Amino acid sequence: YEVDRGALVLLSSANSAEDAAELSRLETRLPPLLSVIAGMVDFTGFFTLGHIFTAHVTGNIVLATLVAADGGSFHWAQLLAIPVFMLALAAVWLVAQTSGRHGSELARLLLGVQFLMLAALFIFSVIVRPSADRTGLWAGTAAMMAVSAMACQYALLRLAVPGAISTAVMTGNLANAVLSAMDLLAARNPLLPRDSTPLNRSLHRLLSFILGCVVAAGAVSLIGDWAWSLPVALAGVAIAVR
Repeated sequence: YEVDRGALVLLSSANSAEDAAELSRLETRLPPLLSVIAGMVDFTGFFTLGHIFTAHVTGNIVLATLVAADGGSFHWAQLLAIPVFMLALAAVWLVAQTSGRHGSELARLLLGVQFLMLAALFIFSVIVRPSADRTGLWAGTAAMMAVSAMACQYALLRLAVPGAISTAVMTGNLANAVLSAMDLLAARNPLLPRDSTPLNRSLHRLLSFILGCVVAAGAVSLIGDWAWSLPVALAGVAIAVR
């Protein structure tokens, strides 16, 4: 009995170490790829679904307020994006809680959820062509699907890969990059703590997001609603990252 118990302890320790190592690899490899996906989703949503930010969701408040101040009519989905984002976050939390998974196993699960959400959005967009009426019901529905997919990505990073920084909100990455660069230039008197986000990580996420936007711009101009196929493909690749 004691031998069996000792073997179980050793096996548990080995599994924990292996999971920690895989989580560390995911923390390094996943964020740049997820940033590309976020850039694609944000750009495609903004230019095909009636100027709605699907990744930078709080930007929709500014847009709606600006239009209202000018006396115009704003897209209803711009305001709905915030509560939908919150509800999607809560739903993903419930999925994670119910699954009982942690670390890399939870990351795999939520990557799969993100893929399914984006795949559903792609199929929906190809069938109903929401970009044909960018302020219509179908465009708003597609936008909420995109917002939900990005909520899943946010939750994935916070719940499963907590060491990773944001892959969709670039203000923090830009600030990290600039401040880290200033510290490098003033090496004798740095202000940031040694464990602060490295310059290269912030730059990788920032450049990856920009790359996603640029690629999405070309895809939207060439293939329209089929541009949603690109983030779906990359979401599939993200599941395979080890």
